[in-house]
Amino acid sequence: MAEKPLILITNDDSIQAKGIANLVEAMRPLGDLLVVAPDKPQSGMGHAITINHPLRLKKVSVFEGIDSYTCSGTPVDCVKLAIYEIIKGRPTLLVSGINHGSNAATNVLYSGTMSAAVEGAIEGIPSIGFSLLDHHSGADFEAAAHYAGEIAKRALSQGIQKGVCLNVNIPKGRPEVIQGVKICRQGTAFWEDSFDKRTDPFGVDYFWLTGDFNSTDKGEDTDMWALENNYVSVVPTQFDMTAHHLISSLNEWEF
Repeated sequence: MAEKPLILITNDDSIQAKGIANLVEAMRPLGDLLVVAPDKPQSGMGHAITINHPLRLKKVSVFEGIDSYTCSGTPVDCVKLAIYEIIKGRPTLLVSGINHGSNAATNVLYSGTMSAAVEGAIEGIPSIGFSLLDHHSGADFEAAAHYAGEIAKRALSQGIQKGVCLNVNIPKGRPEVIQGVKICRQGTAFWEDSFDKRTDPFGVDYFWLTGDFNSTDKGEDTDMWALENNYVSVVPTQFDMTAHHLISSLNEWEF
């Protein structure tokens, strides 16, 4: 009898988040599960790791029948601890999420959810990050969980090329409104940052980061287009950030 695949599950919204509970249920039929997730929200942490404080790892009973741990660090810390201290090896598949909010376009650079998936890719593990375009605490994860299960199933059977992970974003809404799945490129969209300046009771100024997310990309092959048209977007994402097309021209510089 074939051995079941081991699926590592993490996120950035904490082990108590509704999204990871839905992801766990979506993965149950696909293999043996291990959950290692932050003990508190870690959104926007990007690829941060903890080097100036000790890391705490605690076994918890959150999901019935599944070994689960909380980590005091970042999503990337969770992946590293799972590989090197718990599994002492590599899982068959790593899934991260399901995130509250979009990680399309340049959001991928800031995302703790996607950084966990990227860390998996760095370690040679087929990895997928899932995000739902809904920040509401009562968000409906039915469609996101369904597509997470279907995409993970295909990743297990077909594989994902080494050095690449998948950035999957799911539109807000009931399953029946989703038009299907689109394989996309990352759209060009950026945050136009601004700061809300306030004053605390001691008269000291402080700031809240805010801003608007604006797309300048009108292509119909992007994740932004897919999501605006109620498709699940799947972007193959790599950690090699080299601008290969510039190497030859930079070699012409004189030093």
